[in-house]
Amino acid sequence: MPALASRGGSGRRRRARNEINMVPFIDVMLELLIIFMVTAPLITTGVVDVPTVGRSSQRPPHVIEVLVGVDEKLRLRLDGGDPEAVTLPRLAARVQALQGGGAEVPVIISGDRRVRYEAVMKVMATLQKERIARVGLMVKQGE
Repeated sequence: MPALASRGGSGRRRRARNEINMVPFIDVMLELLIIFMVTAPLITTGVVDVPTVGRSSQRPPHVIEVLVGVDEKLRLRLDGGDPEAVTLPRLAARVQALQGGGAEVPVIISGDRRVRYEAVMKVMATLQKERIARVGLMVKQGE
């Protein structure tokens, strides 16, 4: 028995290894890389028609302009005439009446520089919900 006692009490302990095994991590990363390389060509990309800021070649014969004031009150103007006041809930119906059933008449939203972005987005969302086509934003040239 003295041999067993000397073996157990020798003071030699196993030291824990403080190394990280990187092989499983690298395997997983390579598998993900292969999956992404195979699936990337299958993803369809959406076509975005980005508007350009520039002068158009010719002005359309009829234009409906939605004016958004600093106080967020809305006014409609047809072909540069006198603006008429309109509320947001009645905006789409009034624009459709001014278009006269023809979706080819463009609608331009113009707002003061100090108008909140949210007010312009509400106007655009209202027109989009009623499926009014050809809605654009007016910009100032040369600033």
